[in-house]
Amino acid sequence: MKQTKPQKLRLGLFVIIGTMLFITAIYFIGQRQNMFNKTFVISAYFQNVNGLQRGNNVRYSGIDIGTVNDIIMVNDSSIQVTMNIQEKIITHLKKNAIATIGSDGLVGNMIVNIVPGQGDSELISNGDVIVSYSKIGADDILSTLSVGSENAAILTSDLLKITTAMLEGKGTVGLLLNDTIMAQDLKQSVNNLKLASKGASYTINELNDVITSIKTNDDTVLGMLLNDSISGHKLKSVISNLELSSQEIERMLVDINTVVDEFHSGEGAYNYIVKDTTLVNSLKSTLDNINQGTDKFNQNMEALKHNFLFRGYFRKLERQEKKTEKDTQ
Repeated sequence: MKQTKPQKLRLGLFVIIGTMLFITAIYFIGQRQNMFNKTFVISAYFQNVNGLQRGNNVRYSGIDIGTVNDIIMVNDSSIQVTMNIQEKIITHLKKNAIATIGSDGLVGNMIVNIVPGQGDSELISNGDVIVSYSKIGADDILSTLSVGSENAAILTSDLLKITTAMLEGKGTVGLLLNDTIMAQDLKQSVNNLKLASKGASYTINELNDVITSIKTNDDTVLGMLLNDSISGHKLKSVISNLELSSQEIERMLVDINTVVDEFHSGEGAYNYIVKDTTLVNSLKSTLDNINQGTDKFNQNMEALKHNFLFRGYFRKLERQEKKTEKDTQ
């Protein structure tokens, strides 16, 4: 069947429009995958990529600078993420940069965020590996919340048991809550403690007053000793004199002991009187004779009293003695 001219025009227009759409799609896809830009490759190692896929964006301080080229499982605890980065960013990206995995908004795709590191460092180059930082994922947060809710439930149950026991009067706290007599006793004890503390404060104040009066009053002996330096020197002098006197007394005792030793060992009158038995016997005989003479003298005096010649005289003496005794009474 032979095509007409209008059909050929429509077919040509359709082919041209389809070709332009195809070229436009290829351009935008290439722009997204950095197929038409010069790029260099860097990588980072993560423990969990949190759903990151090939082709997801790579951002540096909030600006898209590349895409995820490949995700390789190195071992059970390490995942290598390779990224294609635009070459024009190489003058701003340094080796101490830190890579993290986050989400593009609340429910968006996962992306790699690169943040600048602290301090000075060299510029990054092709094939470098940068440090990574793994954030806490939603699963970890939900797991933590689940554990926290379980612990809260256990704690609530324990608190309920404790509260029930307290209301039933079990334990010391329950006894205090339910026993009014013990509560009154405790209140009385607290009042007694308050009174005791007041008394202690009053006593301390009085002691402070006494100490202050001692420090400022020179009339008392203690205050004078504390404040009067002259009296302190005098007291010190008295103590020194007492020490000298004790030394003199000690020397005197030594001299007395020396004299006593000489009495015991010498040949003087004392030693002669003490150790000569003949002289002692003579002295004893003389004392006996004196006692006998005194006895005979008393007998003679008694005989004179009864003699009629001296009887009046002795009676007169007796009357005078009696009279003297009456006057004294």
